Amino acid sequence: MNDSQAKPKRRRPQWVDPRALPPLPPSPRERLRHYLLLIRFHRPIGTLLLLWPCLWALWIAADGVPDPLVLAVFVAGTFLMRSAGCAINDYADRDIDPHVARTSERPLAAGLVSPREALYVAGGLSLVAFGLVLLMNTLTILLSVVGLLLAATYPFAKRYTHLPQVHLGAAFGWAVPMAFAAQANALPPTAWLLYLAAILWATIYDTMYAMADRPEDLKIGVKSTAILFGDADLFILAVLQGLFTITLAVVGHQAGLGWPFAIGLMTAVGFMVYHQRLIADREPALCFRAFLNNNWLGIAVTVGVLADYALRT
Repeated sequence: MNDSQAKPKRRRPQWVDPRALPPLPPSPRERLRHYLLLIRFHRPIGTLLLLWPCLWALWIAADGVPDPLVLAVFVAGTFLMRSAGCAINDYADRDIDPHVARTSERPLAAGLVSPREALYVAGGLSLVAFGLVLLMNTLTILLSVVGLLLAATYPFAKRYTHLPQVHLGAAFGWAVPMAFAAQANALPPTAWLLYLAAILWATIYDTMYAMADRPEDLKIGVKSTAILFGDADLFILAVLQGLFTITLAVVGHQAGLGWPFAIGLMTAVGFMVYHQRLIADREPALCFRAFLNNNWLGIAVTVGVLADYALRT
């Protein structure tokens, strides 16, 4: 047998460390799960805090009987726009979240979702929400453009101002004038007064949220009302809570609301006192609990408004 007929020698396969291989692309089910985490589907607190003032506005604008289509559009729109806001917020904070313990495991910060995907999710949800708004009147459609600008710019506010919580309030509360526009095709003074109440409330609970992150925000240079207020935070929050209560009381008077609303508002005041006790020592975990507990404050006012109109019939 000559050399040309010799059998080639088999090469022994080389061992490859699996960790050196590129990761497999996620399955459609895993990708959906990552998107749901991106929009905080597992944490509906943001949607609820956005929903309650919207319901106050709808019931007052409709004198207790909101149009079913308007109600359905605003409930769905609340979920869609809050979800889109979470996606664009994570995109804006993609260089910040990895350095904050509480946010480091968010899908974008953890590399489970790309920045481009986050923008696609935010854009897609916003388009669906705008499609629902097109079912409403012209005034509501025009107001929705302002709402979109407020929601899109909020995540970037913390880089330029110590008042991103006020910006959040303006964005979250914009559902109030939109609800009046959709239900009554008008923007009476009560609508703007209730909008002010929504801004005050959001500033209050989001400052409590920021107090939980204040130590880390100071390290990485993120601005917030919690940092701006400093040692006067408890006093300023108490003042804002008082203004919020007075504003809601005036709204109730203008809308002709009676004792059921008064009970709901007094219950809300009780929750505010409880929140002050929680944040008294500025313990981050308790500040975050106070933020979460604001949901019950919103429920108390909502029950008061709805009960007031229900007992009239």
